[in-house]
Order: sequence, then structure tokens, then C-alpha cells
Amino acid sequence: MDTTISSNSKFRNVLGASFILIFFSIFEACQPRQSSLVEGKFESYVVDRGNIESFEVCEGYVEPANEVLLLSPASSIVKKIKKGAGQQVTAGEVIIELDTKPVTDKIEQLNDQLAVAQNNLEKTRLNARSTKADLLFSQETKKLKIASIKSTLSDQKQLLDVGGISQAQVDKTNQELILANKDLQLAEEKNAIRLAQLAAEEKGLLLQIEMRLKELSQQRALLKQMQVKASADGIILSVHAKEGEKIQGEKLLVSLSDLSRLKVEASISEKHRRLIKIGRKAYVKDDNKRLQGRISSILPRLDNGNLRFSVVLTESDQSKLIPNQKIELYVVKASRNNVLRIKKGELIEYKDKQRLYKVSRDSAIKQEITFGLITDEFAEITEGAREGCEIVIATSSPLSKLNAIKIERQN
Repeated sequence: MDTTISSNSKFRNVLGASFILIFFSIFEACQPRQSSLVEGKFESYVVDRGNIESFEVCEGYVEPANEVLLLSPASSIVKKIKKGAGQQVTAGEVIIELDTKPVTDKIEQLNDQLAVAQNNLEKTRLNARSTKADLLFSQETKKLKIASIKSTLSDQKQLLDVGGISQAQVDKTNQELILANKDLQLAEEKNAIRLAQLAAEEKGLLLQIEMRLKELSQQRALLKQMQVKASADGIILSVHAKEGEKIQGEKLLVSLSDLSRLKVEASISEKHRRLIKIGRKAYVKDDNKRLQGRISSILPRLDNGNLRFSVVLTESDQSKLIPNQKIELYVVKASRNNVLRIKKGELIEYKDKQRLYKVSRDSAIKQEITFGLITDEFAEITEGAREGCEIVIATSSPLSKLNAIKIERQN
């Protein structure tokens, strides 16, 4: 008895399914089929070259890619805290003001030292000019003395020839000339040494002035840093100081999330773990605009059957994304670059070979086309169509099964 009831039940199920199948077949057959293509009631696409990518979609949350640490530029006292933890700041906005007195005192001291060094340089240069003049005068005097002795010696040699003077006097004058030449040579060597000393003194003072100017420039730049400012748009995570606190240089003052670069913390089912590789491309959509990124890190363990990973966004304009925003992430599964493609219309099926209408003037002729990668956006053409061909990809109602069909143009 039970066997009979079960058999009857199965028979009724099969009969019902067959009836539904027959009904839809009759319904489809009764649908009007277009015997022509009316302009405006079909969509076509001109084969072009471009990129095609297929995606695996998962969810994630937007987070800052970097954490910025702001340190104290010098030992000082915290004068005022203008922004606290949790507040959003823009690049250049002041977060903490430090007491500038230690830096301004140092700048004043350096200015005094610089003034003294510049005064010493001026005195050294004047002294060098005076010394050079004295050395030149002494040198010229010795040269004149030598010239005088030479003249005397010449006269004495003439007198010696006529017996008017003794040989001893001539020898004495000749000895005076030798001593005078040695005196001049020694003076020239001493003068050269003294001039070199004066040049070295000037160079040393110039170096001191240069060092003071460099240090002064550093202190003036440090003075500007006594206002601790946000280096980028972000949110203050924590402030590590109190007003009135005395701090040392290089002390951590503020932790700041950098909103100029964002990342997506995402998770995907464990069955897709082979898809997740460091460096693989991924996208998020922001107002229908794609923002590209790359997978930057992967957690080594599963979390409730899901694999967690991070994607750093590489596009420069991320202004419309905000931290903690839930967002869809598109991980690239497969891609083709610079291939022939058409837009994915309703007539394009997920088949390797399909017969589609190729537009030729006022008619459309069926052509077998071989496809490669097919996504929700585009289909790659490997055979059957060239760049510039126009292919019908969608219609407002079913087409006839004719190999060629007329196109009715609207006037």
C-alpha cells in the first residue's frame, strides 16, 4: 500500500514538472520574434581593444594605512594642548603648543656670537691690510738698499781699476751685498708665511660665521616646530602629554592616523585562499569610480573559516572614503590586457562559441564568434570579429533565427 502511494506521488511530481516545461516552451514559442532590427530598440557595441578583469567580491572596512608619531622637537614645557584624542585634524593644523623661550634664548645667544665673529672678521681683514702694507714697505726698502749697494760696488770696481781704492774695500761692499740679498730672501719667506697666517685666520673666522649661520637657521626652523602640527589629514589616536609638563627632546607627543593613505581590512571565505596573494590587484568602488589597490599582508591563521588580509589603496584621490566605512572589495581573479572585446550584453552568454549578429550597413548577419575570458562587464574575442566591427549585444525582444536580418533606420 505504501509503495503504491509513493509511486503515485512520484508520478504526479514528474507530470507536474513536465506540464510546467511544456507551458514555458509554448509561452516562449508564442512570444513575438523580431524579423528586423529597429534602430533604438537594440544595443550594439563596436569591437575595441582594452583590458578585461574578473573579480571575486568580498567585504571589508576602510582604515588608515599609516600611523604617524609626532615627537617633541626639543626640550621644553607643554604650553597648550589644542586638540585631543578622537578629534579630526587637517594637515598643518596645530595640535600642541610648546614653550618657545629655550629656543628664542638660543637664537639670541647665536645672534650675539655671530655679531662678535663678524666684528672679529672685519678687524682681521683691516689688520691683514695693514700688515700687508708694512711687509710690502719693508720688502721694497730692502730692495732699494740692495740697489744702492750694487751701485756703490760698481763705482768701487771702477776706482779699483785706476788704483783709487783698495781691494779690501771692494770685498767689504761685496759682502754687504750678499748679506742684503739674504736678508731680502729671508724677509720674503717670512712675509709669505705671515700672509698665509692672515689668510688662515680669515678663513677660520669665515668658517665660524658659516657654522653660526647654519645653527641659527636650524634654531629658527626649530622655533616653527615648537607648534606641533599634523603632518597629514587624520584622526588623533592619543596625546602623550599634559599642559605644564616639562618634556625632553624626541619625546612622543601625539599618535595620529594618516588619512592621506587608506587601506581595506577584508576577509574572504577559506575556499578562495589560493586567490589571495601578496601584490595581487584589488579594487574598491567609490561613487562608481574604481580605486585600485594591492594586497599588502595576509594573516597566517583563519578566523571563523575566513581568511583575513589587507589591501593598501594606491590611487591618489581617496577623499570620499572614511575610516570604519564598510565597503565591497573586488579581488582580481583573472585579467587580459589589450585584447579585442565587446561589452557584455544580454545576448552574450557564458559560452566559448556563440552566433551573434554583426552589423553591416542596413543589415545584420550572423557570425560565429569565439570568446575567451567573459566577465559581467566585457567579453574577450579571440576569433570571428576584428577591431571596429559592430555587433548586436542586446534587443528589446527575441530575434528570429534567420542568418541575416534587416535593420530599419529611423528618419
